[in-house]
Amino acid sequence: MVSRDKLPPLASIRAFEAAARLESFARAAQELGTTAASVSYHVRQLEQQTGLRLFVRHPHRVELTMAGVAVASEATAAFAALRASFVKARDRDEARLSLTALPTLGTSWLTPRLGLFRARHPDIAIELELSAEPQPLGDGRFDAAIRHGLGDWRGLRSVRLFPVLFTPLCAPGLKGAVGDLEDPSRPLGVPLLGRPDWWASWYRALGVAAGPPPGRFGTSLAAEHLDIAAAVAGHGIAIGSPILFRDEIAAGRLVPAHDLVAGDGRAFWFVYPVVRLQSPKIARFRDWLCDEAAAATAPMRNLIDHAVILEP
Repeated sequence: MVSRDKLPPLASIRAFEAAARLESFARAAQELGTTAASVSYHVRQLEQQTGLRLFVRHPHRVELTMAGVAVASEATAAFAALRASFVKARDRDEARLSLTALPTLGTSWLTPRLGLFRARHPDIAIELELSAEPQPLGDGRFDAAIRHGLGDWRGLRSVRLFPVLFTPLCAPGLKGAVGDLEDPSRPLGVPLLGRPDWWASWYRALGVAAGPPPGRFGTSLAAEHLDIAAAVAGHGIAIGSPILFRDEIAAGRLVPAHDLVAGDGRAFWFVYPVVRLQSPKIARFRDWLCDEAAAATAPMRNLIDHAVILEP
């Protein structure tokens, strides 16, 4: 006998509901991806647990009893409501795309373009959080991310956008003060800005083993786009991405302080969980983002092709 406070096993209820709705154990088994014998077993278990006879079994068909009709009506309505709740949750989830990206890429390259995506897909709201540390994508907080690396993140599908490159950049007014840039041992008269490891790599690409000494650096800032802002203001020579800061270069706010462009073998990638391969919102954003990356790098193909790429 069924208890008032204890529900029979859901598998048995599900088998009964399908058999009642389809009026066949065989068709119910096909819908549930199991066998007719399994459906019959679960229905019989349900009958034994509730003390109710739910079906009259004929040689080639089954027929609901009066008790079965009463239970089937409620069960079908309950499963229909449950299915509708999942559809509603899916639709709500597909209407919102939560992203995490690196601060410099998110600030300087992605954010100015997001309005173009919204214009094309007004039904998808974008939530963007910037973080220097890679955020997990498996806990439901973020749908996808833009990361830099080699593209080998376990459990994630990675789509390459463009390479990580760096070159010295400065305000036009400082162009005349960078004549001794190739020799890190000689004073420049203006400080260096940006990551010391990128500067060291750039000098290695130039063929100079020794990077700049610590005394050559000016203010230490937390992110590349802040270094670039300081360079635009004329506070030093920054090491930065000619791809991410192409607009500043095109507008004349920055100029290359040297012709050499270097890279460390890494790239920027759009990544998302493999289990979300069928998500329409992720597919739409991925396709749009790849188009934007291709359009942004097409005029810079010669620069990218001739960059000196160091071993990662």
